[in-house]
Amino acid sequence: MVQDEPKGEVVASSSAPREKKLNVFSRIALFIRQVFAELRKVVTPTRQELLKYTAVVLGFVVVMMAIVYGLDLLFTWMAGVVFGIPA
Repeated sequence: MVQDEPKGEVVASSSAPREKKLNVFSRIALFIRQVFAELRKVVTPTRQELLKYTAVVLGFVVVMMAIVYGLDLLFTWMAGVVFGIPA
């Protein structure tokens, strides 16, 4: 046991040996194996889900475009009022 300096708490020291570092090629191979393992977990959406997600995204984009357009008109009008530029 080792005493921690700031608060005087007792903490366990690690006596487990460290794993040795893999060489470059082993790390690349491990990475590729992990990528394939993660790709096996991916669930592709059905056609119905894909159409629904696409409609939601397009709807959101249209709403955001309308908000930005409205704000642009508002700020243009306000700038015209403040600086006396005729519309």
